[in-house]
Amino acid sequence: MSTGAHVSVLLAEAVAALTIKPAGIYVDGTFGRGGHSRKILEALGPQGKLIALDRDPVAIEAGHAIADPRFTLVHAAFSQLDAVLADLSVGQVDGILLDIGVSSPQLDTPERGMSFRFDAPLDMRMDTTQGETAADFLARAEQSEIERVIRDYGEERFANAIAKALVVARGEQRISSTGQLATLVAQVVRTREPGQHPATRSFQALRIHVNRELEELSLSLPQCLFRLKPGGRLAVISFHSLEDRIVKRFLKEAATPAQPPKGVPVRAADLPSAAIRLVGKPVFASSAEVAVNPRSRSAVLRVAEKL
Repeated sequence: MSTGAHVSVLLAEAVAALTIKPAGIYVDGTFGRGGHSRKILEALGPQGKLIALDRDPVAIEAGHAIADPRFTLVHAAFSQLDAVLADLSVGQVDGILLDIGVSSPQLDTPERGMSFRFDAPLDMRMDTTQGETAADFLARAEQSEIERVIRDYGEERFANAIAKALVVARGEQRISSTGQLATLVAQVVRTREPGQHPATRSFQALRIHVNRELEELSLSLPQCLFRLKPGGRLAVISFHSLEDRIVKRFLKEAATPAQPPKGVPVRAADLPSAAIRLVGKPVFASSAEVAVNPRSRSAVLRVAEKL
C-alpha cells in the first residue's frame, strides 16, 4: 500500500503553458494520479477532449475515478503516443503534457521496490505487467553492463567498485530485495554528499534502466511534435539532468532553422524553417512549492509551440 499521496509538480504553470482552448484536444502523456489531467479538464469546455496515458496499471486503476465523457485513459507508455492516437482515430492535437520520471506513489509504495527506505522485493518496474525486474537484471547481467548502467544513468563515480561487489555477492545469494542492494552499495560507497544515502545514485540508475526511461523520452518527443497542430503547445517537466538534457537538445534542434551546406548556393527562403518556437524560459518550482513538496526542487518545465 502507498504511504504517500502524489502531488503534481508545477501544476498551474504546466497547464497554463498549454493555453487550453475550450474545444481543443489535449494529451496528458503521464497520468500518474491525475493532478494535471483534472486541471486540464477544469479548463476544457463541453466539446473538449483529454486523452491520458500511463504505463503503470495502478495509475490506470486510480484513473477510473474520473467519470467524465471528455476523458479517455489508456494503459500505454508515452512512447506509444502515435499508435494510441491512431487507435482512437485522433489526428493532430492542441497540446501535449509530459511529466517525466517516477511518481511519488511509486516511490512510496514499498512493494514497487524503487526506494531503499523500505526492505521490499527488488522490482522497480513502472509497468508491473511486463518486462525484467531490477533483481532479474542484476542476476543475469555482465559486470561491465552493470557498471555502465550505474555510471551512465546514476552518474556514480564508484560504479566499477559497486558492480564488482554486486557480482561477488550474487555468486553467494540472489540480490532480491531493496535492503540487500542498499546494504551492499553502502559498503562500497564510503563518501557521499551530505544528506544523501550512498545507494541513491545506484537505485536511480537501475530504475532508469529497467524502465528504459531515457529511451522512452527520446522516442516520444518526435511523436509529440508530429502530432501537434500548428500553434499547439508541448510542455515537458523533467526531474534530473539526463532527462532535461534530452528535452533541451531536442527542442533546441527543432527550433533551429536548417542551415545550407557550406559552399552550396541555396537561398535561406528555400530551406526548411524551424519546426517549433521556444516559449519563455525554463520554469522552476517556487520556494513555496518546494517547501510543501521537496521533490519539486529539481523539476524544470520547458515549453514549445509548433510553427
